Amino acid sequence: MPQKINIIGSGFSSLAASCYLAKAGYQVEVFEKNSSVGGRARQFKKDGFTFDIGPTWYWMPDVFERFFSDFNKKSSDYYSLEKLDPAYQVYFGKDDSVIIPGSLDEIFESFEKEETGSSKKLQKFITKARDNYNIAIKELVYRPGISPMELITPETAKRLGRFFTNISSEVRKDFTNPKLRKILEFPVLFLGAKPSDTPAFYSFMNYADFGLGTWHPTGGMYKVIEGIKELAESLGVKFHLNSPVQKIITEKGKARGIMVNGKEFTADIILSGADYHHSEQLLPEKLRQYSESYWKKKTFAPSSLLFYVGFDKKIKNVSHHTLFFDSSFEDHAKDIYDDPKWPDNPLFYASFPSITDGTCAPEGKEAGIFLIPLAPDLEDTEELREHYFNIILERFEKITDQKLKTNIIFKESFCVKDFKEAYNSYKGNAYGMANTLFQTAFLRPKLKSKKVDQLYFTGQLSVPGPGVPPSLISGKLAAGLIEKYEKN
Repeated sequence: MPQKINIIGSGFSSLAASCYLAKAGYQVEVFEKNSSVGGRARQFKKDGFTFDIGPTWYWMPDVFERFFSDFNKKSSDYYSLEKLDPAYQVYFGKDDSVIIPGSLDEIFESFEKEETGSSKKLQKFITKARDNYNIAIKELVYRPGISPMELITPETAKRLGRFFTNISSEVRKDFTNPKLRKILEFPVLFLGAKPSDTPAFYSFMNYADFGLGTWHPTGGMYKVIEGIKELAESLGVKFHLNSPVQKIITEKGKARGIMVNGKEFTADIILSGADYHHSEQLLPEKLRQYSESYWKKKTFAPSSLLFYVGFDKKIKNVSHHTLFFDSSFEDHAKDIYDDPKWPDNPLFYASFPSITDGTCAPEGKEAGIFLIPLAPDLEDTEELREHYFNIILERFEKITDQKLKTNIIFKESFCVKDFKEAYNSYKGNAYGMANTLFQTAFLRPKLKSKKVDQLYFTGQLSVPGPGVPPSLISGKLAAGLIEKYEKN
């Protein structure tokens, strides 16, 4: 009889792990608390509009292709991709925006228009970023975070200094134009920390941005979830929806099953892709690896206030992805990381997938997603949500020179309380644990429990870190450890 594995949660990491484990011959069942798979990457549909609830950026296409190739498949077997051109647009004020084109050569030209001589500096910067990418994404991130020695290679030894300087200082050393600085610091926000707290080695995110480009799966990011679920089911994985796990059952220091809706589901191995902190709450306190004080000391990626809005007309003067950096980057970062509070004048992001993809909104209408990054665990009320929606919509209307308030068909919101309720997210964080120097690789929560045999973890609070591509990799790493340690 094949060994049986129960997986908690069905986000990207859990789905990836389920595929690898099923391929390796395990009997795999996935238990998801919500009514659809996907974890944070679920989908919301209303009145002919389709919204991705969570991730909206498709970066690092090579990581997705590497995942599917492990099963002799391609992403195109499950969904179609379109490279965005422009990749995105950044507003710094009314009639003041920088458009990031879809090709690297055109990006060099855009930088040169903003700051004479910056194209040559950017070429050098991106060459370094590409080198870091080749080392990080093709090598280091596929290591399971067991030992610090995983990070020691001839290539990393040459670049040791980049781990002890930060992105912000690296960017500011070469670029004086404040707009270009903000654009170059933006990608590391996906890693969940301030640029000044993120090692310069993570400039590989700039190569992911400029070098590999921004893509859109037709139908939205949820098409990727559906594709991986289809692959998993073809490999024999069984899914249970509306199945919140209440307890991880242990016996003599070994995981032996899970309790779901009052019913026991036994297994030889348990893998949790749910929030790591929550997963350990499913165990007796003596079997938890990490104390409450441990979690409180960690730097968590932001939470978010999100709005999903249906408009009755097409919106002008914006791109599919549009960033609004017309207020202080530094002040907003302080309100997230240094003195957590609701921001006085927030930066925000808007996505209009229906600009690219006609399946996301009825003809002549627009689907809009708005996001304000927030500190985790803030007070979250309907009054605050409405207040901040009015703030960003007024700025949006002024900057893009159009009126939209009377064109709203509907508006739904998602914030700190929803992250806690829907995903058991620690403090309502949206992206997991930040990738700061002391929260990287072997310094992150472990994939294999140190206290309970046959218990494993995966996802954005573990190795390698936050983001969709790292979550896919995390699932592969967890599955690899299970194969290594648990094979009969």
